[in-house]
Amino acid sequence: MKKTILLAMAAFASLNLFAQSEELQFTVVKENPITSIKNQNRAGTCWCYSSLAFIESELLRMGKGEYDFSEMFIVHNTYLDRADKAVRTHGDVSFSQGGSFYDVIYGMEQFGLVPEAEMRPGVMYGETLSNHNELSAVSDAVVAAIAEGKHRSLQVGTDGQPLWKKAIAAIHDIYLGERPEKFTYNGKEYTPKSFYESTGLKASDYVSLTSYTHHPFYSSFVLEIQDNWRWAQSYNLPIDELLEVFDNAIDKGYTIAWGSDVSEAGFTRNGTAVMPNDAKGGDLQGSDMARWLKLSEEEKKVTPKPSDEKWCTQEERQIAYDNWETTDDHGMQIYGKAKDQNGTEYYMVKNSWGASGKYNGIWYASKAFVRYKTMNIVVHKDALPKHIAKKLGLK
Repeated sequence: MKKTILLAMAAFASLNLFAQSEELQFTVVKENPITSIKNQNRAGTCWCYSSLAFIESELLRMGKGEYDFSEMFIVHNTYLDRADKAVRTHGDVSFSQGGSFYDVIYGMEQFGLVPEAEMRPGVMYGETLSNHNELSAVSDAVVAAIAEGKHRSLQVGTDGQPLWKKAIAAIHDIYLGERPEKFTYNGKEYTPKSFYESTGLKASDYVSLTSYTHHPFYSSFVLEIQDNWRWAQSYNLPIDELLEVFDNAIDKGYTIAWGSDVSEAGFTRNGTAVMPNDAKGGDLQGSDMARWLKLSEEEKKVTPKPSDEKWCTQEERQIAYDNWETTDDHGMQIYGKAKDQNGTEYYMVKNSWGASGKYNGIWYASKAFVRYKTMNIVVHKDALPKHIAKKLGLK
């Protein structure tokens, strides 16, 4: 009995020493400027946090200074538009908290931008972070009642506006706050649209890229995911060329809005994302951090070795997408490159889960993980290598 215990203790000590010796150590290769880490908290708004993080970095790159934009302003406007689309399609377009990068690119041009100080998350219920659980319960029910109800026609107010639209707008005013029509920033008065125009940003400068074989390469198509409810198009590249865009963008000082799948066992709580050969995502519902949190405690502790990573083929990417093994879980921002002590290459990722993980809100995603689990990205069109831009008709 004692001998067994001693052997077990020795084995455990050996494993512990091995684990310590295998602990990843990262060296930065290239790092582009980002703004502070945010926390989306209990809200499915990663699409907005990651896109605005990307836009804020764009302004840093452009020499425009540091901005902190209000996510809730874009979220409020986007949810009203999504509710309208859900009703127009009798519920065939889903109404949910999720969204796409295009919602922000479209939104900043159509609605404008406002500073974070003008519309902060959580203030309507006395908190400093978002909690959209109750908002979603109320707004989902209203939209479903109209979109899927047995109505011969919809009631219209004396001003000609559908009454349900006023109701859903009021709900979002109550939970998110009213959208400012005017505000003062650095001593000057703006509207949301004039504030956007003052930044020098142009929505037309940004392109979405993906890599799947069910559409022709070097063409554009509507990526078939529920949260792409605006039916935005993405340019389709072979995966090797898509990764070439990643590297070229970072090397030239650009950052990337990155859509990926965080339900994989290789996406760890410790701030790393790798693609082990035997990794397989769980049968999870929801999105963002909620998906990750549904992994078992043992799954969360697993930190696969990068040396065991799977380097996927184009065909394997397609199979994972078609079988729903790669899903549109989470939006983040890629802003740099690093290497571990073994020479494995990683992308540096800004997350929107607050100062979580080993690296206080930053993740290191291996190229193998990014190659396999990227759904789509948004970059400035000038971040594309010239020969790829030419193939897409962007030069």
